[in-house]
Amino acid sequence: MPEALTPDSFRSDLAECLFLRPDEVDLEDSPLDAGLDSLRIVTLLERWQAAGADVSFVELAERTSFAQWWQLLAERRKGAARADI
Repeated sequence: MPEALTPDSFRSDLAECLFLRPDEVDLEDSPLDAGLDSLRIVTLLERWQAAGADVSFVELAERTSFAQWWQLLAERRKGAARADI
């Protein structure tokens, strides 16, 4: 069963792909400027979809910061209560 999508798991997923510690992830960073390529984005997307987030690659690509990604994911995850980090 996939891990629940939470602010902490979101930050941990990003950190894993960026080779950082979760506390080093700046949510105001641009995903592309931070070093994510399309393959890593797809990997993250599949993980988040498995956790219940109904989002597409295009929807993520339209957003310019990790904070905007979280906002979208939080709105689209099943049973989402609130979207703050």
